[in-house]
Amino acid sequence: MKKGRAGTMTHDYKRNGTTTLFAALNVLTGVVIGQCLGKHRNTEFLKFLRTIDSQIPKGLQIHMICDNYGTYTHDNVLAWLDKHPRFHLHFIPTSSSWLNMVERWFRDLTGKAIRRGVFKSVPDLIAAIEAYLAAHNDDPKPFVWTATAEDILEKVRRGRVALQIITS
Repeated sequence: MKKGRAGTMTHDYKRNGTTTLFAALNVLTGVVIGQCLGKHRNTEFLKFLRTIDSQIPKGLQIHMICDNYGTYTHDNVLAWLDKHPRFHLHFIPTSSSWLNMVERWFRDLTGKAIRRGVFKSVPDLIAAIEAYLAAHNDDPKPFVWTATAEDILEKVRRGRVALQIITS
C-alpha cells in the first residue's frame, strides 16, 4: 500500500464466515463484556443479557445504550427485562452510533485486530476478537469525550446547512 492510496480487496479475497459480537462497555472503567454468537436474534441477545447479569454485581443498575435493531424489543426480550428490573435499555436515534461509546471500542477492535486480518475460519476470527478483548480488559481505560457540547452542536449545525444545500 502506498500513502494516500485507498486500500482495495485483492482478487482472491474470500470471506470465510462471520460472527456476531455482542459487547457491553462499562463507561466508568473501560472494561468490556463481549460474547461472539452465531446469529443476531433475540435468543442470542437473551444469552448475552444473562452473561451481563452474571458478571455485574447484583446491587447495581444496568443502563444499556442500544441501536434500533428489532432484536432488542422482541417479546421474549421484553418479558425477560420485566423479570430483571435492574436492566434499563436506552435507544439512540438512527444514524447516531457516535452516541454509543461501545461503537468507539468496536472501531478500535476493527482497526487493531480485524481489518486486513486473514481468518481461515470463524473460530479463527472469534479467537482474534477474544484475544483483543482479553488484552483490552487487562488494562482498560475509559473513553473520555474531548469535544465540548458547543463543538458538537456547531458540527451538527454545519451538517444541517450542508444537507440543505444538497437537497435544494
